[in-house]
Amino acid sequence: MSAVSLVDRVRTRLALEPVAPTRAGVAALVREESGGLLGDDDVLLAVQEAVDELAGAGPLEPLLRRPGVTDVLVNGPDQVWVDEGAGLALTSVRFAHDEAVRRLAVRLAAAAGRRLDDAAPWVDVGLPDGTRLHAVLPPVSGSGTCLSLRVLRRCSRSLSDLASAGALPGGSERLVRALVRSRLAFLVTGGTGSGKTTMLSALLGEVDRSERLVLCEDAAELTPDHPHAVRLLTRPPNVEGVGEVTLRDLVRQALRMRPDRLVVGEVRGAEVADLLAALNTGHDGGCGTLHANRPAEVPARLEALGVAAGLGRAAVHSQTAAALAVVVHLRRTPVGRRVEELGVLRRAGELVTVEPGWRADGDPCPGADRLHQLLGGGP
Repeated sequence: MSAVSLVDRVRTRLALEPVAPTRAGVAALVREESGGLLGDDDVLLAVQEAVDELAGAGPLEPLLRRPGVTDVLVNGPDQVWVDEGAGLALTSVRFAHDEAVRRLAVRLAAAAGRRLDDAAPWVDVGLPDGTRLHAVLPPVSGSGTCLSLRVLRRCSRSLSDLASAGALPGGSERLVRALVRSRLAFLVTGGTGSGKTTMLSALLGEVDRSERLVLCEDAAELTPDHPHAVRLLTRPPNVEGVGEVTLRDLVRQALRMRPDRLVVGEVRGAEVADLLAALNTGHDGGCGTLHANRPAEVPARLEALGVAAGLGRAAVHSQTAAALAVVVHLRRTPVGRRVEELGVLRRAGELVTVEPGWRADGDPCPGADRLHQLLGGGP
């Protein structure tokens, strides 16, 4: 008996059901549709295939379950790529045709309450399990339906764990611990996949247990080992285009929740204006992550975000200079992710610059004395 035809028959039966399928319900239908000709092992396999097809990510589900997978990318029915931490690799997974890819994309989008069709040919949304979905339909995508799935790996690692893994070379462990104790505002920066969220989560685990953390995120990625962490999550608009909750909304609400530490999972939009304002009005120790390829690019990234949010260039730099003190920069290397530099923010006329205060390569750092002073080491 063809597993594909069996799944097709089960799909047809479930389409008439008013509620989402359960594993038990799928198992009962598989047994019924197979006429009792399948053994227990075959039933389990058929149920898994049916659940993946009808409620999971179809043929992509086994890839998403693999430990260490960060991205699954579909460039059409015959090209499925996966990143398990060492770069993209082409897999043997194939779809029967592009309509199967499209059907999967539409179903995943619908599970997140979003529309995906010819009138709305792309979607960018978090799925209920935290996986990030981006999909584009033809003809906008010239190579067939394209799917990008960024896998959420909620892994709580302490600073000691990261140090043991080589992520905190030299004296960086001592410095970042002092950074948390000093209650200075800081940003964890780096490129895509450099470990920013993991590092920020570990740093938050070092915060004094008497302090209250309020986390503002798009998806629940931060997992600090801390007894008093309150999480706020954004929400996309519904199919009617209403009900959206943005990071900027969350930051404003967080300020009314008596945070000892205001945390923005990723600073990437208009929320930068409210965050800088908060850090300038008594909210010490605030932090977040920011995408930047080098520490020296941080002021330019903040300027671009702030200007887009309605702030003037001078205002962005002035507020940044008063709000933020240190940048913890990470880099993804062939042997793993690690802290590459600790930078110190300084005023240079009307602008802000980032000077190296510590570097993993041991090169001289013009901001070393300033970093030492900020972290309580004296002049």
